[in-house]
Amino acid sequence: EGLFAYLLPRHLQIIQEINHRFMIAVEKKFPNEDFRKEQMSIITGWQDKHIHMARLAIVGSSKINGVSALHSDILKKSVFKNFYEMYPDKFTNVTNGITPRRWLLQANPELAKLISNAIGEKWLTDLYELKKLEPLAEDKEFCKRFQQIKMGNKQYLARYLRDTLSIKLNHNFMLDAQIKRFHEYKRQMLNLLHVITRYNRLREGRGNENHPARLVLFSGKTAPAYYICKLIIKLIHNVAQAIEADPLVNKKLQLVFVPNYSVTLAQRIIPAAELSEQISTAGYEASGTGNMKFTLNGALTIGTLDGANVEIREEVGEDNFFLFGLKAEEIMNFRQHYNPRYYYEQNSELKQAIDQIASGYFSPSDSTLFHPLVNALLDYDRFYVLADYASYIECQDKVSDTYIDEKKWNKMAILNVAHSGKFSSDRAIMEYAEKIWNLRQISV
Repeated sequence: EGLFAYLLPRHLQIIQEINHRFMIAVEKKFPNEDFRKEQMSIITGWQDKHIHMARLAIVGSSKINGVSALHSDILKKSVFKNFYEMYPDKFTNVTNGITPRRWLLQANPELAKLISNAIGEKWLTDLYELKKLEPLAEDKEFCKRFQQIKMGNKQYLARYLRDTLSIKLNHNFMLDAQIKRFHEYKRQMLNLLHVITRYNRLREGRGNENHPARLVLFSGKTAPAYYICKLIIKLIHNVAQAIEADPLVNKKLQLVFVPNYSVTLAQRIIPAAELSEQISTAGYEASGTGNMKFTLNGALTIGTLDGANVEIREEVGEDNFFLFGLKAEEIMNFRQHYNPRYYYEQNSELKQAIDQIASGYFSPSDSTLFHPLVNALLDYDRFYVLADYASYIECQDKVSDTYIDEKKWNKMAILNVAHSGKFSSDRAIMEYAEKIWNLRQISV
C-alpha cells in the first residue's frame, strides 16, 4: 500500500472509499459474520497492507465468468465462495472455443473437404452442423477415407519434421501427442512415466505383442527459470535416446521432443495425432483449448475430469473418451493425508521407473542429474502424479486394446468430430455478447 500511496495517491483514496462502502454492504448482507469482512476486504493486512486486485475486480465488475463449467463451479464453491454468496447473479460461465476456420479448414484441408462433400459447408459458420456426420461413423467408405486422411497427415508431418528439423518419425506408429506449455500440473511427467513403463515392458518381454507400436510426441515451452520443467524436457531427450538405441524396444516405441513449439507447428501436429493427452491434475486447468483442437480433428482423448475435458466427454459420449484419475473434489479431500511414497512402494512398475531415473540409468554421465525431479515426486508430488499413475497405465492399456480394432477406433474418432460443435469460438463469442456484454445483433 505504501508504494501505491506514493505513486497513485488519489487512486488509493478512491479504492479505500470503494472498500469502505463495500464493507458496509457486506455487514448488511451478512450481519454478525465478521469473518466475512476479513476474507472479502479489498485492502488486506494490518501493518503491511496490500490491495487485493481480484477482489477489487469482482466488486467493480458486472459479471465474473469462468471459462469452463468446472472452472466456473470451482470459482463459486471455493476460490470466490464468499463473493458468490454476496453476488450470485454476477457469476456465470462461458466455455472457451476455437475457430474451425483455422483449426480444421486451414490446418486439415483434406478432412475439411471430406466433411463438406458429405454434409455441405454450413459447418464453417455453424459448427453444430457437424452432428450430421454421426450416421457416417458407420459408413464403410467414409471411414476408409477418414483413415486415409489421418495417415496422409501423419506422413506429411513426418516429411515436415525430417526436412525442417532432421527429426525422423515412424508414421506407421500410433501418434500419441502432448503439445502444450510445460508445467508440473499439466503432468508431462506422468506421460513420461508411462513411456518408461512401456520401455521396461518391451525390454523385459512383458509387453502385449498385439498392442500397436506407439510414437509419443512432446512439444512445448516452459518459463526460463522453471528448473523442474527444464529437467523434465532433458529427461524426455535422454529417455528418447535410450529407446532409440535399444533394438528390443525401438520397433514398438518411439519418443520425440519437437523444439520451438508454435501455432504453426501445432497446425501440423494436431491433424496427424490419433491420441490427445489431456492429463492435467483435476481442478487445475481452467479450460484448455488444445483438447478441443484435437477432438475437432479426430484424435481421441485420454484425460482427467479437468477443464473443458468434462464438457468434451459429455458431448462426445463417455464411450468415446478415455477417462482416468482422481476427480477435483477427491483431490481437495486428499490433500491433508496424501503420501506419495505409499504409491511408490505399492506399485512395482512405478517403483522401477522412478528408481531408474534416480539411479542415473537415463543419465549415466551424471547419476544425480534428475534427483530434484525424483525428490519432488516422492516428497511432495503437489500434482498427484503418483496417485494417478496406476489408473493412467490401465487406461493407456485400454487405448492400445481399442486401437487394434480399426473399425471401432475410426467410429469413435468420427463421433468425436461430429460432436465438436459446442467448442466453436463463434458460440463462445455469442455467449459473451448475450450473457456479459448485453449486445444485440444488427444486420451489416
